[in-house]
Amino acid sequence: MTNPIVDRANRVATLQKAIFTVADLLGPAVDLSRFYVDGLENLPRDGRFLLVGNHTTAGWAEVVLIPYFVHRELGVRVRGLATRQLADMRGIGRDVLEAAGAVVGDPDVGAELMRQNETVLVFPGGGRDMLKFKGEEYQLLWEGRSGFARLAIAHDYPIVPVGLVGGDDVYHMLVERGGTWERMTRGIGQRLHGVNGVGIPLVRGVGPTMVPRPQRMYLRFGSPIDTTRPAKTPVADWQNTVKERTQTALQGILDDLRTRRESDPYRNLNPLAWGRALRPLAAG
Repeated sequence: MTNPIVDRANRVATLQKAIFTVADLLGPAVDLSRFYVDGLENLPRDGRFLLVGNHTTAGWAEVVLIPYFVHRELGVRVRGLATRQLADMRGIGRDVLEAAGAVVGDPDVGAELMRQNETVLVFPGGGRDMLKFKGEEYQLLWEGRSGFARLAIAHDYPIVPVGLVGGDDVYHMLVERGGTWERMTRGIGQRLHGVNGVGIPLVRGVGPTMVPRPQRMYLRFGSPIDTTRPAKTPVADWQNTVKERTQTALQGILDDLRTRRESDPYRNLNPLAWGRALRPLAAG
């Protein structure tokens, strides 16, 4: 039986080299784009940590920007625990995702990555965290999921909460969870997006269209959370404590970034405000 982490087709290895070569060349363009990024000094230098982030309705921003800036800072490839649908994918799409670092989000795969001291990224909310309804912007829809905490504790991995703001602002959510439309579309929603018990969000972007609204992205890496279990603390209690600490820290990051975003004249990517864009505080 092949190991999905170690045994890779030659074409995937070739794609990996190409992806990271291009990523390294894109530095000047990324700097001109003025993504707001802070907290990189919080990343453990050995690359041995678990990133825990929030999904947004944009979807792409956190999936691309978190691994990019970690690689740029530390030179490591982030291994993202992806939806199990990755296992059913075929062709170039799967090859690109695997080359970029994605693996199926299975506990055994995550454990193997940690045994190999890899940098790991997980979004505990999964697809449900992307399916936001009116009033749910930047809420963490984890529904009690704590598998990431159990995994980090078992392998003595520090957790780095990482929050992204901007991705839930590219669309206006038009309907509420539990409303008539959401309840009526739960059946077809499950077939389309694969999340049980969730209907289809209705959103709009620029004007009445589905074109995403231009938004600046704000990314923050929080302080590492120690997962070493204190003596005499029951395993289940400590797992819940680590989960709650992570969720609280991440929600705090999101709330603070939203506050900072409100005072940023460049938040809607107005080119006339590029020179006055809010800048991160210097690491101190």
